Amino acid sequence: LKSGIDILVGTPGRIKDHIQNSKLELSSVKHVVLDEVDHMLDMGFADQVEEILAFAYKKGSENNPQTLLFSATCPRWVYDVGKKYMRDEYEQIDLIGKKTQRTAMTVEHLAIQCRSSQRAGVLGDIIQVYSGSHGRTIVFCETKKEANELAMNASLKQDAQSLHGDIPQKQREITLKGFRDGVFEVLIATNVAARGLDIPEVDLVIQCSPPK
Repeated sequence: LKSGIDILVGTPGRIKDHIQNSKLELSSVKHVVLDEVDHMLDMGFADQVEEILAFAYKKGSENNPQTLLFSATCPRWVYDVGKKYMRDEYEQIDLIGKKTQRTAMTVEHLAIQCRSSQRAGVLGDIIQVYSGSHGRTIVFCETKKEANELAMNASLKQDAQSLHGDIPQKQREITLKGFRDGVFEVLIATNVAARGLDIPEVDLVIQCSPPK
């Protein structure tokens, strides 16, 4: 940062720290990209993002940075908030359009109905059938309690570990590394693992309930 850079990639909190500590100056920024904009402009980050952008944007100025907003899901409110940072003639690019199949064409989707009391047993069977003894599986749960209980359930024949917000960051990194390296086969996680994971060797992803 001291010697000057062309591109800065950062989380809102860390960028804000650098601005407040006079280590970062944004008045000459030419391009602003918000990735996962539905997440970034959600309640948790919106204030921080607004504070940061205030350093680079001047109301009504023609010289404001070019703004690019990326998101896999675009609820109406994302467009409404986005307009604050976009020029009036902004372009909206939809890479999905009216396709009925909005997910990867190489992925098969199955829905299985079962009672809550049967879930662990059914999960164990599904993992055995679709992922085998050595394939890798990610299971998403709604709550930390559910993730912990499933990870310890005897119905899962493969080694399983849980990942959620109560687990310290250092341990999360160790858990993810173990999963990547094949130390254990089943990762049971809350939505803390829903973004930014790139583990190409995963054979099976299970949602324990329809995502809210």
